Amino acid sequence: MKKDNVFEFFRRLAELNPSPETELEFGNTYQLLVAVVLSAQATDVGVNKATRALFREVKTPAQMVALGEEGLKEHIKTIGLFNSKAKNVIALSEILVERYDGKVPQDRDALVELPGVGRKTANVVMNCAFGAETFAVDTHIFRVGNRTGLAKGKTPLAVEKQLEKKVPAPFRVGAHHWLILHGRYICKARSPECWRCPVVDLCGYKPKIMEKGAAKKAS
Repeated sequence: MKKDNVFEFFRRLAELNPSPETELEFGNTYQLLVAVVLSAQATDVGVNKATRALFREVKTPAQMVALGEEGLKEHIKTIGLFNSKAKNVIALSEILVERYDGKVPQDRDALVELPGVGRKTANVVMNCAFGAETFAVDTHIFRVGNRTGLAKGKTPLAVEKQLEKKVPAPFRVGAHHWLILHGRYICKARSPECWRCPVVDLCGYKPKIMEKGAAKKAS
């Protein structure tokens, strides 16, 4: 995708949604970190259902440690991989209490050292909590980046590097939110809804589905 088209791509998405946010529900930075860890291979809707009661009870790492692994499992047992996620959340909470005075570090290298926190999770926290210009490449962004020609890459890291290079300054903080929402609700995996896409003319995807109901399996 050409430089001018990249700018126009994000300009249109920004015009439609000037203040994009994560769909995960949280009350503070620590709860955001926990929610993102829990969201791996799970939907935001499913995570929100599980964390509403949890986050009324637990607002700090110390409170999570006090709840304990078994107590946490009771809250999140509807989420996939809840056993390993509970173990990681308790472990990272203990580290936050012991090393960081209960605060979430603002450094990506420190974040990825926490149990259950990979680069994508760290990027989400850095962006949503601290306003960093990071690009958390999930399956939606990976698909949209490659399908549209915006940021092609064979791995999530490769797509992330392309976004870092190509996303223009006014849109860098909101970019990954716009791309996730675009992939989740319009540029869907099996049948992109090109007929209602605001950036369809900028997209490099060839077999566009321009009529509702004319869905075909998309690669």
